[in-house]
Amino acid sequence: MLSLAPAKVPEPQEPATRPPSGAIDRFFKISERGSTLVREVRGGFATFFAMAYIIVLNPIILGSVHDVDKHYLNHGQLVTATIVTAAFTTLLMGVIGNVPIALAAGLGVNTVVALQLAPRMTWPDAMGMVVLAGFVVMLLVATGLRERVMNAVPLGLRKGISIGIGLFIMLIGLVDSGFVSRIPDKANTTVPLQLGIDGHLTGWPVLIFVLGVLLTFALIVRKVPGAILISIVGMTVLALVVNAVAKIPSWGLTVPKWPGNPVATPDFGLLGKVSLFGGFGKVGVLTGILFVFTVLLSCFFDAMGTIMGIGDEAKLTDAEGNMPGINKVLFVDGIAVAAGGAGSSSATTCFVESTAGVGEGARTGFANIVTGGLFVVALFLTPVATMVPSQAATPALIAVGFLILSNSIKEIDWTDYTIAIPAFVTMLAMPFTYSITNGIGMGFITFVVLRLAAGRGREVPVPMYAVAAVFTFYYLMPALGLT
Repeated sequence: MLSLAPAKVPEPQEPATRPPSGAIDRFFKISERGSTLVREVRGGFATFFAMAYIIVLNPIILGSVHDVDKHYLNHGQLVTATIVTAAFTTLLMGVIGNVPIALAAGLGVNTVVALQLAPRMTWPDAMGMVVLAGFVVMLLVATGLRERVMNAVPLGLRKGISIGIGLFIMLIGLVDSGFVSRIPDKANTTVPLQLGIDGHLTGWPVLIFVLGVLLTFALIVRKVPGAILISIVGMTVLALVVNAVAKIPSWGLTVPKWPGNPVATPDFGLLGKVSLFGGFGKVGVLTGILFVFTVLLSCFFDAMGTIMGIGDEAKLTDAEGNMPGINKVLFVDGIAVAAGGAGSSSATTCFVESTAGVGEGARTGFANIVTGGLFVVALFLTPVATMVPSQAATPALIAVGFLILSNSIKEIDWTDYTIAIPAFVTMLAMPFTYSITNGIGMGFITFVVLRLAAGRGREVPVPMYAVAAVFTFYYLMPALGLT
């Protein structure tokens, strides 16, 4: 049938990449990666707000226990050390690694340092063990071994790691907001978590979180630029108003209240208080090596999983799932581990909360410059930086967790059980054991065992055999009496 309607002229398509618009754009490859300066700034802010809780939490963890000499670390000095190492390593990753992955004192590793190392040696000795672990990480990077391990991971298992991280950060968001809580041991139940407190959602803080989640998803559905950051800022303002009117008794670690004195004087007293080999004299060479190995394993694979997950979500990987220039990123991570020990803030590592910035569109290291700069500001304005309650920031983790799942789950070959089952184990073990390292270890071991069971052992890369053996030894350490 002949139509007299004018022919439709195709709308011009925006090019995937634009010509660089300046020195910053060229250096960080902002346009080349399909991003904009505004997105990078938004992403940097979102990441900072999502991980600013570490400024409060790390000093609590490290400052709550004493070393073998009954010495406690000074709280004010711990705050300064935590911020300085986070700022330095985040900026370093931005400039050298050029990825939107911020770093700070690693949760889990700081618990190992506080509860396993410090009771057996002095604090400088314990931090020396962390520095040595960082040196080993850098050595593994320099020899190419760490990159070989990462490149040996099959694509389907990489997607399982990404999904596991998505589920893990969702659980972190639910727990930190108070939406779910641990059932006290005295309850004598096998169920570890419950809704809110006593099985009910009560109180304004949880309502702030729920409203934040709904607002974030609504803005994402509407495709509003800056959805995550808008939600964080909006819920913080609402929390400030609610707290001023209702006088909420508890918000958790941070209280949404404008501080009477917003300026904080940094105390650099802990920086450089390290004894590299003193710990070996306290616990012996074998135990000292095992302590370094424990810190190393957690830092090595926590960061590996985070880098894989964020790199995949930020579209920084190639068709095989490998990230170009990964060696620079891995080397900076090794420097960060050592820097954390040298600064007495425990091992510094890649933060999974960086996904909040990626969710805002961050694709380059310039987002890290923004996040690192905010940490520098926080060094002098800690009361203001820690004013954002977790209930306002954690909705970002729920939203980003969903985005990671939706992007990755369809890329796993569920018909190949030797990949599907290890991926399944990985994605569930991460949130249920509250550890990225455990998820990777269990997934790797399962992958090797199933490939051998299927008669496909030759398809398993040699580094996968080696890593599976290391993890097997790690899990057997308690039974062997080596912990």
